[in-house]
Amino acid sequence: MTDLRGLGEPRGPGFISPELDAWGQPRPGVPGGAAAKGDPARWPRMLLAGLAVVAVSAASGAIAGGVVADDDEATTASATPPAPGPATSAPPPAAGGVPGDLVGAAATALAGVVQVRVGSSGGSGFAVDDQGHIITNNHVVEGGGSVTVVGPDGRRLPAEVVGRDPGSDIAVLRVDPSSGLRPLALAQPGSTRVGEPVLAVGSPLGLSGTVTAGIVSALDRQVRLGSSGARRNAIQTDASINPGNSGGPLVNARGEVVGVNTAIATLEGSGNIGIGFAIPIEQAQQAAERIIAGGG
Repeated sequence: MTDLRGLGEPRGPGFISPELDAWGQPRPGVPGGAAAKGDPARWPRMLLAGLAVVAVSAASGAIAGGVVADDDEATTASATPPAPGPATSAPPPAAGGVPGDLVGAAATALAGVVQVRVGSSGGSGFAVDDQGHIITNNHVVEGGGSVTVVGPDGRRLPAEVVGRDPGSDIAVLRVDPSSGLRPLALAQPGSTRVGEPVLAVGSPLGLSGTVTAGIVSALDRQVRLGSSGARRNAIQTDASINPGNSGGPLVNARGEVVGVNTAIATLEGSGNIGIGFAIPIEQAQQAAERIIAGGG
């Protein structure tokens, strides 16, 4: 069993910054100046503050365009596939040099991913059937309050909590089936492999429709999930996972969901350090099926 002490407790990326609320807005009464020089949390705070400015300024167009260009460069660097073997050929590159299979996977996943809002906090989720059921993390909704999801087209849809399973950190929401959310395909159990490319899709810091690329770093990592503190096997990935990604899908190059993004390992005073964890889809599916069977 892996001992994660020293990395900080893996935690659901739904935490709230001391300076910013869950949607990247400055908290009332908090000074806007930079952290004191020498403060070990200075750089993570400055990073979060910078991202919050982008979120606030996204509607201006020019700044949003610059952010998209930067994100494209980062994704290109992390999504480069290994050189093809003698009997294979590399997938044709799309615009910007990103492998075409990952571009297609992103398009497939984004059609079924939603932003989940619960009061002043939230996370992400994804549709799993044509009955309006959405999988997310239990820790996203356990605080209670009215739940709203924002679809890929920007529509805000009221959602009900069908049920929660704190032990697996899975919850199921339901929206009106006529909402038209596209269910995502689920990967076959046991099909995920170390080293395969994956995409984390969700709404980090309220930036809906965000896709980050990486690989499956390891399988069967023992981590504590959710508020129950139960240890379960998880998928480790270096795809960037940040506050607001909780409950969103980790998908493979075919656009199939291999896991539910749920936790990150942190160093003291830091945010994402490139070690994230996802609940394997077979565990999430079993929990969701129990919830749906018991709650409608």
